[in-house]
Amino acid sequence: MATMRALRLHDDGLRIEQIPVPAVEPGEVLVRVSAAAITRDELTWPPVVARLPAIPSYELSGVVADVANDVGDLAVGDEVFALTPFDRDGGAAEYAVVPAADLAPKPQGLTHVESAALPLAGLSAWQGLFDHGHLSDGERVRVLGPNGGVGHLAVQLAGGQLVGDGEPCDLIFDTVGGDALARAVGTAPRVVSIAEELDGVTYFIVERNRAELVELARRAGLGQLKPEIDSVFPLDDAAAAFARVAGRGKHGKVVLRIADD
Repeated sequence: MATMRALRLHDDGLRIEQIPVPAVEPGEVLVRVSAAAITRDELTWPPVVARLPAIPSYELSGVVADVANDVGDLAVGDEVFALTPFDRDGGAAEYAVVPAADLAPKPQGLTHVESAALPLAGLSAWQGLFDHGHLSDGERVRVLGPNGGVGHLAVQLAGGQLVGDGEPCDLIFDTVGGDALARAVGTAPRVVSIAEELDGVTYFIVERNRAELVELARRAGLGQLKPEIDSVFPLDDAAAAFARVAGRGKHGKVVLRIADD
């Protein structure tokens, strides 16, 4: 049986282990992972701790290694990226099984490391501005936390519709919560947040969406969107990577490099 190296979370912490390569079930694709991005606090998410041992990291970029017989729109060798389901093993391993419906073609012009950094933050920014914020042409938006992981992508997506602090706007998209969000309530017709539930605020949790990933990839390919990378760690240094993502002073995503693509 073929095996792979994988990072797994146990009750007593993280360990690199040699485990069997997972087999695809109907509707699934096996991805040879090139890079996997990590998120603050993901090791404590309820769907993760409920199924230990668990492979973390729910953003990945890599190459299709196998497809189930009923998957017709992806083939071995395709470069792909995805936000994967939180209730199953993630991408911090040499291979990951991903639902085909969650995979999109890797952005042209981005490396695997950059592509892995895009799904969660990019989808959060897109959904905050457009799905929940209903931002339309001619409207103006202010982003709270414009330099953060989600905020810097929202700024790029907003483009010329972005305004600064204190300027009138139609939408406020909050990525930080706290006092900044509390002060923003009532200052714009629509306030959307990924950080905190509050009266007068539309709060949401990011959802997987292949069509939106395709659009993010298109914009990245045109040079209109680029995720910022804080740091890159090899899989063997995963503990240091999670320490970095929990620390202060980050600028962009922390990414695990799984393969040298």
